[in-house]
Amino acid sequence: MRPDQAIQNPTAASPSTADRILLRLKTRGPASASELAGELEMSAEAARQQIQKLAGDGLISSRQAAAARAGRPRQDWELTAAGHARFPDTHAQLTVQLIGSIRQLFGQAGLDKLIDQREVQMRAEYQQHCGRLNSLPRKLEKLAELRSAEGYMARVEKHGKQWLLIEDHCPICAAAQSCQGFCRSELQLFGEVLGEQAEITREEHLLAEGRRCVYRITALASG
Repeated sequence: MRPDQAIQNPTAASPSTADRILLRLKTRGPASASELAGELEMSAEAARQQIQKLAGDGLISSRQAAAARAGRPRQDWELTAAGHARFPDTHAQLTVQLIGSIRQLFGQAGLDKLIDQREVQMRAEYQQHCGRLNSLPRKLEKLAELRSAEGYMARVEKHGKQWLLIEDHCPICAAAQSCQGFCRSELQLFGEVLGEQAEITREEHLLAEGRRCVYRITALASG
């Protein structure tokens, strides 16, 4: 069972300690062994054993991080490419091949039509579920729920008078890397779904060497 499946499916068996560590690093970024032990409520020795096993399997790697106080840099752990691959990237190789074939057969204009059609379908689904909701927070929660069902591991965080829509995973990352029109389409789509009551900007982007995709939403005063 993948780490994301164990967490998101409440009927699934409890995730293993290794999967919990992978999910923690995926959703919250690099952490030290002591941080992982504390947050996952396990002993320091158990955390070290799991970390060494995951590192031996090539799923995580260490990096030096600046210490909070004067002294030696601390050692943090983060996911490797193999670790990220434990989370679903839907039919990645086939998707990239199909995008290349469409571009070759029909040109960029044909590929743009494909992206437009995908956007039309997503807009209809999102509007069906979000359009009847009056408040911006409820729309955001429903949008995050829909995106999580699609594999994006999405969640909403309140930041003062603003919100962050955080997507800790991208199940179409390979497709987006091959054709960035998919990402441009999604940013525009989110804006349309939230409507004139909100302004949305992308703050972090996987394709710009970000760890995840993060969108900041600001409520606009009604006229």
